[in-house]
Amino acid sequence: MRTFFEKILGGRFGQKNTKTFGRWLFFLCIIVFVGLAMRFTVIAVGKNIKNVNLSKRSQQLYTQTQTVKAKRGDIYDAKGTPIAQDTSTYSIYAVLNKQQVDTNNKPLYVVNKKKTAKTLAKYLPISEKKALKILNPKKGNPFQVEFGSAGNSISLMTKKKIDAEKLPGIHFTQQQSRLYPNGSFASNVVGVALSQNNEKTGSTNLVGQMGLEQQYNNLLKGSDGYRDNQYDLYGYRLTQRKPKEKKVKNGANVYTTIDSRLQTLLESSMSSVYKQANPKSMSATLMNAKTGEILATTQRPTFNSTTLNGIDNAWSNKLVQDTYEPGSTMKIFTLASAIDSGHYNGKDTYQSGKYSIDGKIVPDWNTKGWGTITYNKGFALSSNVAMAHLEQNMGAKTWKKYINKFHFLDNTNSGLPGETDGKIQFTYPIEQADTSFGQGIEVTAMQMLQGLTAVSNDGTMVQPHVVSKVVDPNTGKTIKSYGTKTVGKPISAKTAKKVRKHMEDVVYKKYGIGSDYKIKGYKIAAKTGTAQVSNGYGGYANGDDSYLYSVAGMAPAKDPKYVLYITMKQPTLPATKTATQLLSEIFKPVMTRALQDSNTASTVEKEKMPSVVYKTTDDAKSDLASKGITTTVIGQGSTIVKQSIKAGTKVDDKQRAIILTNDNLTMPRIYGWTKDEIEALAKITGLKVTYKGSGYADAQSITAGKTITDGDKLTVDLE
Repeated sequence: MRTFFEKILGGRFGQKNTKTFGRWLFFLCIIVFVGLAMRFTVIAVGKNIKNVNLSKRSQQLYTQTQTVKAKRGDIYDAKGTPIAQDTSTYSIYAVLNKQQVDTNNKPLYVVNKKKTAKTLAKYLPISEKKALKILNPKKGNPFQVEFGSAGNSISLMTKKKIDAEKLPGIHFTQQQSRLYPNGSFASNVVGVALSQNNEKTGSTNLVGQMGLEQQYNNLLKGSDGYRDNQYDLYGYRLTQRKPKEKKVKNGANVYTTIDSRLQTLLESSMSSVYKQANPKSMSATLMNAKTGEILATTQRPTFNSTTLNGIDNAWSNKLVQDTYEPGSTMKIFTLASAIDSGHYNGKDTYQSGKYSIDGKIVPDWNTKGWGTITYNKGFALSSNVAMAHLEQNMGAKTWKKYINKFHFLDNTNSGLPGETDGKIQFTYPIEQADTSFGQGIEVTAMQMLQGLTAVSNDGTMVQPHVVSKVVDPNTGKTIKSYGTKTVGKPISAKTAKKVRKHMEDVVYKKYGIGSDYKIKGYKIAAKTGTAQVSNGYGGYANGDDSYLYSVAGMAPAKDPKYVLYITMKQPTLPATKTATQLLSEIFKPVMTRALQDSNTASTVEKEKMPSVVYKTTDDAKSDLASKGITTTVIGQGSTIVKQSIKAGTKVDDKQRAIILTNDNLTMPRIYGWTKDEIEALAKITGLKVTYKGSGYADAQSITAGKTITDGDKLTVDLE
């Protein structure tokens, strides 16, 4: 049979050409083979094609990086109780797509929908019928389904229980979240941290949005770790290569100076007055008179840190971000400046009512005046005319020097974000006189508190602060510490004592206008204030409800331990109460409790548990806080319907009273609770509790903030 080439070329001539062609084909194959071999050798040795490193690319293809999330640091009160904590919750979803299987062909979708629905109903607040309905959608052919609110905010303990059931197709996503166990609790100072997506990494992190959460965000957030593992084509981890890893660094813990019991009392007292007067805003701060530590602070409007209810109207921190004309409380500093500069003789007299300066009139709040009176009496009566005379006697230059000494035009560097400086109108003689009684000068509450320390602390002015230290949880070492910081000595100790004596006259003299601030058993030094509020157009608002009312008080007057400063802007005053009486409803219980605590010996006398059933929630909280009783409120109703401790029972400050409201009962965070306290919770709410281990509560099956009903099952891990 002739070959193909012979057919083409024919005869002997064709045979000769066939051999020649064969030789060339043979050599060509050798050349191609050698070329390919060289190319493969280059690739094998160099591991690079068209500037692509094959080794790195293969590692990328078969390497999985697992991110280890850093725990955000906690924020604590003065006694080490957490007021903001990092927590994790889970959301559940069910895969329905039957193409989802693993490498062993095992299903990753829901196989038995009825069994799955029945099991989920055991652990989630959802009925078997509703769960089954979700697992059998009527429309479309969805890849996966979710279970609404019942499938969100699931605790780790509940997730573990569901995992143990080994239900195919049931999966979870984890969310890092922030827990604020006290709700409205110095919310604008503590702040909030909310989840934000990182576009570069694709991860979600908590980021501080205001207050301490924002100011200390870089320290609180920590840094994530990671671990690289290599896997083969079938998903099995390769053990011959040591994984690369970076250790996670948890965020630092911030310790505040806030006293939780005083804070709770201040919150409830403020809420009570806020409801009565409906002012545009309020603020109140209790401070240690010697150290500048802020023990309690709040504002209205505020918000619930847990639910974020009300946050749209409360983004600014009125302690440091809002400036206002303080009114008559500024007279404390005018008096101090006049005494310290040698321009004050309290027995000298002047004509009250009106005073003309450069053709402009300075009026007293009582425009008829009180006749010819002494400057001592003028201060107790809060006379504007008296202060204008003192400013004229000192001279504008001297008065401005003291304004600067008290640092009213500079912010306090308190460590809270967004703090503003003060402002002043001081060009014309009438403007200079106006500042002596708190008009034409704008300050922050924090500046006022700082200035008041000079009076309470015998002339030494200290910086107010709300953070005591920042601790690295990885080492236990304090990385930042904030102690008492002296920021000036604007007046002498002798002057400060004289000013406090005049502030006593405001409260105790028959003609003084601050008698509502008397506290039985303690001498109080105080100064009230009333200031016109700007109308926003260069003038002042008109009407009965167009004022900012305030009080600055310190106690005990002879050697103050505490300073309390309260403002109330543009209230609608009820017919039966004055602004001073309303402010005293905050001042007296809070200052009384602080003074009682400071005088408490190591052996605490037990208090009798009052009856708070049928009282409003705010009144009940206030009553219990005033007695120093640790209280947990269950629910968001307006009225108390049950209490865990019988009225008349003697209790000490270590016992916990649980009170139940009439609406929307929610699970509290019980970390650190004793078994007895948990039993009291179960009794008053109807929860059915089972325990694991012994000791104090370490984990709970119902997430804090979740709605609870009678008969719900709660599992508690004790350690």
